[in-house]
Amino acid sequence: MPLTIGAHLGPYEILSPIGAGGMGEVYRARDTRLGRDVAVKVLPEHHAASPDVRARFEREARAVSSLNHPNICSLFDVGSQDGTDYLVMEMLEGETLAHRLERGALPAAELLRIGMQISDALDKAHRAGLVHRDLKPGNVMLTKTGAKLLDFGLARAVNAPGGTGSATSLPTMTRPLTAEGSLVGTFQYMSPEQLEGKEADARSDLWALGVTLYEMATGRRAFEGASTASLIGSIMRDQPRPMSELQPLAPPALDRVVRQCLAKDPDERIQSAHDVMLQLQWVAEGGSQAGVPAPVAARRRGREAIAWTVAGVAALAALALGAVLVLRRPAPPRVTRHVIALPREASNMGWPRLSPDGRMLAFVAADSSGTPRIWIRRLDMLEAHPLAGTEDAGRPYWSPDGKYLAYAAGDKLRKIAVEGGPSITIGDTPHGYDGTWGAKDVILFDGADADSIRGISATGGTLKPMTRLDRSKAERSHAWPSFLPDGRHFLFVTNPNNQAQSMIKLGTLGSLEAKTLGKTDGRVEYAAPGYLVFMVEGTLMAQRFDAGSLSTRGEPFPLVENVSIGAGSGNFTTSADGTLAYRVEQATVKSQLLWFGRDGHPLGDAGPPGEYRDLALSPDETRLALSIVDPRTNKEDIWIRDLVRGTTSRLTFETGDEIYPTWAPDGKRLAYASDQAGGTMFTYIRNASGVGATDSLPRSEGSERPRDWSRDGRTLITEYLVGATSWDLWAYDLAGDRKPTAVVQSAFPDRRARLSPDGRWLAYNSPESGRQEVYVVGFPGGGGKWQVSTNGGQNPCWRADGQEIFYRSPDLAIMAVPVKTSASFEAGTPKALFRSPIVEDGYSGVRWTVRADGQRFLLNVPLGNTTGAQFVVVTGWAGEIQKR
Repeated sequence: MPLTIGAHLGPYEILSPIGAGGMGEVYRARDTRLGRDVAVKVLPEHHAASPDVRARFEREARAVSSLNHPNICSLFDVGSQDGTDYLVMEMLEGETLAHRLERGALPAAELLRIGMQISDALDKAHRAGLVHRDLKPGNVMLTKTGAKLLDFGLARAVNAPGGTGSATSLPTMTRPLTAEGSLVGTFQYMSPEQLEGKEADARSDLWALGVTLYEMATGRRAFEGASTASLIGSIMRDQPRPMSELQPLAPPALDRVVRQCLAKDPDERIQSAHDVMLQLQWVAEGGSQAGVPAPVAARRRGREAIAWTVAGVAALAALALGAVLVLRRPAPPRVTRHVIALPREASNMGWPRLSPDGRMLAFVAADSSGTPRIWIRRLDMLEAHPLAGTEDAGRPYWSPDGKYLAYAAGDKLRKIAVEGGPSITIGDTPHGYDGTWGAKDVILFDGADADSIRGISATGGTLKPMTRLDRSKAERSHAWPSFLPDGRHFLFVTNPNNQAQSMIKLGTLGSLEAKTLGKTDGRVEYAAPGYLVFMVEGTLMAQRFDAGSLSTRGEPFPLVENVSIGAGSGNFTTSADGTLAYRVEQATVKSQLLWFGRDGHPLGDAGPPGEYRDLALSPDETRLALSIVDPRTNKEDIWIRDLVRGTTSRLTFETGDEIYPTWAPDGKRLAYASDQAGGTMFTYIRNASGVGATDSLPRSEGSERPRDWSRDGRTLITEYLVGATSWDLWAYDLAGDRKPTAVVQSAFPDRRARLSPDGRWLAYNSPESGRQEVYVVGFPGGGGKWQVSTNGGQNPCWRADGQEIFYRSPDLAIMAVPVKTSASFEAGTPKALFRSPIVEDGYSGVRWTVRADGQRFLLNVPLGNTTGAQFVVVTGWAGEIQKR
């Protein structure tokens, strides 16, 4: 029933009606308490008929109210009075995007600006677990401060109890599109899966975003029909007309972004709103020739063809003239060097891979949300851009023609076109990591679950072993395959037990036998016109190699010093045109230990700036165990900082790295990991006073690191490396035989375990769902398994009373989850406390902790003006070698 002017809903006085629709009437109202105008939406009576629907609506309303984003309309309040349910929202002045589109298409710059704002708003909400389900121009308000997305997350809550978005419970419908007989409402923006009655997810919003962008660019609907049936048929079957046909001035790359949004299959669609925003940003910054009409571009190509013909004639004339001149030996190519810096919005840049022609550089870096993905930098351009659809991608490698990149993600081997498009699954690659794509269209890769190199056709098929371990030489794994130009022979590295250096091997397709070529500290590549390039102690080395006889010649010689080692010495790459790229060793990042409240407000420091890494707060919260980098040796040691006296003293003095300090519950001992014995990390225990001998746990074959100590002092939890990349969780009975027992074992890397205060539950994170999430299992075994995080999470930490778990989300927020652990385990809804600017260096250490009461957080925060990662690109380097 419509409200009368002057009526009150709680403290809100109704001033005037604004509009009405399927989700209720909207009024301008006055908040009599705060003296501000607000928008009050009165919801339809039928939504309260079901208690379940009403409860879900209230839950989603609370979740929406927690969103704080400049492009999302703020939800201030939700209430009920005399059977009338209502929402109180931010009062916006402006016009809807639907009204603006009645005047025609938007200019390219305005379209891209609004599109980026909508995408960023969607990304914020999707990361909070909210899906709009009714994105359309009518739900976008254009204001002086930018676009505002309306009605976020509430569409499902006021639908039928099933909430599936089926044809019987579709989102709101608004006024007709055109004349009588045309279809009305949001059918125009619904994805194929919604029309099929399936549950809408974030990708359904991306479909609606693509349809909206299409309409903004062309002024026309992407799909049209004279009836409901014909429109639905068009959405399910047809492709929209290319935007360049309707609007020649639209940026060409925008057409590609929209096509990625409008893939019929959600799995083939662009997968995140953040990807859409980055693509639109790239277009806006000049990544596409915006403003150049397609016909004009075609005429330019025609003129270019004529110009090339003329140039060819001129070249022939020059050759004829040159025939009568004295031939001179051409000068060797000049050696050039230039630096590629870390993109402004990225972090943790590594694993460079040059395209075969040396014109593009692919690498892995984390975007502004902390999600690793593949980036592309054309060497004739100034900026790199992320490749949409490659979130959580492993290390990339190029197809022989330079058109595709292959990579591992979520235990699948995938490929993606460099120019953009869907990521395509080639086959399974359990824990596959590094690979190579040969001229015969065969892909080789290594992995944690298999000791040998495996191969698969680039078009798909079954995995086949391509090498065989030589047990007589104590080989434990084969890694880092790299094809020679013939596509038949390949290089790889074998990792023997109890040896400091690995061996360079030469394999052949169709044979499991291999030939030894030399030694290395990491991976190896063939570089034209005939060299092996590999790492030895941080120095990039080269050795002449005859691809005909498949043999090395002469002794290795140094190329470059101070190359970043990384995991497996993999931070270098070469191309067939004689280009070399490598990552320089990153300067140690200085940081500061800062206390923050639950609201993110700084509360002071815990010491002077330093080169800190891991940290652990003592049980009585008076001391801090730290791993600190020695700038002279670049090694880490454990130090103890007395927070009361303000002094810091060194605990370990070994020659290796000492990391991952973990306090015993009595505060008298520390467990930590050290690689002092042959380069493999083992667990050691030492008195925190530094007095007495060092104790070590029973040795295992793989690397191991301590993670937590039970409150009764009996159990030490560690993570154990299985193969090359997978991790299991172990428990040591320190009061018994001190032998480890596996407590979490899976095909996935399970890490960062923390015991509950009562010792009955174990929290840890695992990527088993395709991304890192926090899980809890019963300890020491049984009792079920629960997922705690809802949209990604790592590094869980318990409050001292066991009633709350904290973790860090992919968007760098510290999250809090209320839990119950009395009879069984029960997790509540995660809540973001504040964003956490901690040191990010590509490793999995402990960079933050929380006090026992859960009210104060200690973070290892990077200081400004620190040196970031850089790639150095060198051309003509082989010519310089030939002078030696």
